[in-house]
Amino acid sequence: MKKISITRSPVSWLCGLALLAACACAQQLDDPKQIMERTCFQTAAPYADDINLRSDVAIVYGIDKGMPARVKTWRDRGYRVHLMTGVSWGEYQDYLYGRFDNINHENEAQTDKAGNKISHGGDVYYMSPGANYGKFLCVGVKRALDAGVQAVHLEEPEFWVRAGYSEGFKKEWKDYYHEDWQPQHTSVDAQWKSGKLKYYLYRRALQQVFDFIQDYNKEHGTDVKCYVPTHSLLSYAHWNIVSPESSLAQLKGCDGYIAQVWTGTARSPVYYNGEFKERTFESAFLEYSSMYNLVRSTGRTVWYLNDPVEDDPKHDWTDYRVNWESTLTASLLQPEVWRYEVMPWPDRVFRGRYPANVPVEQRQKIPADYATELQIVMTALNDMNQSDWEWDQPSSKVGQFVSDSLMFERGEFGFAEHLDYVYGLALPLVKRGIPVDMVQLENVGIKDYLKDYKMLLLSYEGMKPLSPDYHKPIADWVKKGGLLAIIDADSDPFNAVKDWWNSDGRKYATPREHLMEILDLRKPVETPVGGTLYKLGKGYVYVEKKSPKAIATTPGEQENLMASLRFLASQSRKVKLNERSCLTLRRGPYFIAAGLDESIREEPWGVDGRFVNLFDPSLKVLTSVDFTPGSRYLLLNLDKVQKGDEPSVLAAACKVWGEKKDQDRNQNGTFTCNLEGIGGTKAVMLLNIPNVPKNVILGGEKLTDFEYDVLSRLMWIRFDNTASARELRIEY
Repeated sequence: MKKISITRSPVSWLCGLALLAACACAQQLDDPKQIMERTCFQTAAPYADDINLRSDVAIVYGIDKGMPARVKTWRDRGYRVHLMTGVSWGEYQDYLYGRFDNINHENEAQTDKAGNKISHGGDVYYMSPGANYGKFLCVGVKRALDAGVQAVHLEEPEFWVRAGYSEGFKKEWKDYYHEDWQPQHTSVDAQWKSGKLKYYLYRRALQQVFDFIQDYNKEHGTDVKCYVPTHSLLSYAHWNIVSPESSLAQLKGCDGYIAQVWTGTARSPVYYNGEFKERTFESAFLEYSSMYNLVRSTGRTVWYLNDPVEDDPKHDWTDYRVNWESTLTASLLQPEVWRYEVMPWPDRVFRGRYPANVPVEQRQKIPADYATELQIVMTALNDMNQSDWEWDQPSSKVGQFVSDSLMFERGEFGFAEHLDYVYGLALPLVKRGIPVDMVQLENVGIKDYLKDYKMLLLSYEGMKPLSPDYHKPIADWVKKGGLLAIIDADSDPFNAVKDWWNSDGRKYATPREHLMEILDLRKPVETPVGGTLYKLGKGYVYVEKKSPKAIATTPGEQENLMASLRFLASQSRKVKLNERSCLTLRRGPYFIAAGLDESIREEPWGVDGRFVNLFDPSLKVLTSVDFTPGSRYLLLNLDKVQKGDEPSVLAAACKVWGEKKDQDRNQNGTFTCNLEGIGGTKAVMLLNIPNVPKNVILGGEKLTDFEYDVLSRLMWIRFDNTASARELRIEY
């Protein structure tokens, strides 16, 4: 087994496990880091002991009249409180039937070609937002502002690709394009224009709410933030939904996003090497990356969502657990992001019974060890703001351009149903342990947005640049030493839509022709592979007339792509494509690893040292870990967190705060702290205790269920969690 050195670079334990000094109730608001809002969860329920996750933030769902009372129940328990409400659908019948403004808005329900309203259940329709829709949402949002919430989350602005046939949408078309409505199924041009209009309408509605909240802030001296919880661009394009995505970051008053990536999105099957199947980890890795690249260099915030179950209730707990570990690992392999929504609906996790497609008596509640594992990990997620991080493979930074226009090229003229033009380029690299960023094309004009990349991949199959202004920053990046690979067969039918590249005096057959003109490529360099190489300034451009869809769906084509990229990389001494069968990242005291299947054939990598896998509810010590295909690890490096004679909590399936220690010269002393967790669950704690424990007292009662290892000075304590605070006292 190949081993990874764990001492190659020193890791500073900058923050310790400061997460364990967190508040647990309204009387104990003594965690200065809670204001950073590191972790959150959303719920439509009032506070209850069995969903007491002890994150920094509780996001109360819904803008109904009972919402202020729900807000109070969570605030009284010491949480910072936000509001979340749906943007595209909800219990909005007052608007639908005209009780809001005396105008019937049923014609704004999203409608398909057959004339069917698209429903989320009953008369809860997905909306095609008219001019007053955002104003209606402001009425409910004001209830939350008056209740004192500290942020508002406007969830999932979604317009179905198959929609676009309502009378309200036809009116918006005429107002926007100054022409009569065109059925989107009649031409690629109509499909493209329909997508662009849907993209605009929800941006308009959200701006109305953002403006209202900013005005409220000015009037009341508050600082309520505005966020948009949204699926990734890849998910929406894959699922045939249009959403404003990157354009929201340009709106006044938008403070960021929650990246709604979870098993349900990431398990959507994709093609790789000609095989069509679920690839949850790899898809999640690319989805999280695309969400970070919405905010990178904009100063905005993003949380990464994880979900221990998913929307489909027909899976069993083993399926949920394996896939949750995969998505969680994928999110942790994005080191620049350190805020997390730890779960969207805790009641369906801790109260649900699955699978739902078997008789009731056969359905199972959450396994006790999974509930413990979740709490161990949720506690650790508060500690991911680690400035000291490093990939273990020295591959150069590779990016792949994506554009919001991926969502426009869908419907009846979309020619790659499963987003093959994205995954065809990205997966061959990810499967070889080379991290790939989804680089938002709309952001290339932001200063220094591309400067950290050594190689960028581009195809206009499946997407088109929304502006000619994107091309000069790309050319400038190449001239400074970048390597650009353009893989495109020019076979996309949407090349024919009427847009900037073939209007207003421009006569390019494809937007790629305009890019090539801006690049001004001259004499080609001879290549041993199928494409053409050009020198441009200090960099290179490689052009190959090949469809990324063919790379995804044809066995063996992924290796041909890699041969081309290896050749391109060889043109610069500064670029390395270091291929491995795992993705591994040091992040402060944490070591995150994913063993890859469908990867290169080699002896598995691994690591030696003293680690605890936080996915293991027993928290046992490991001295050797192999990153075999499909394995997922969130390792805590004990050599980084144990501080000799300093008693401390290293990991815990509960919230811990108020640590105090008293020790004499002979290492006799006491260690105390306060604990609180999810009622009815099993807790485990791992501590560093410098001498043999004499007494362990929790809430005034002696505990006997503990272990102590004299050589390692490690102590394990097990007990039942309660949602009320208790003191733990260890005498040693």
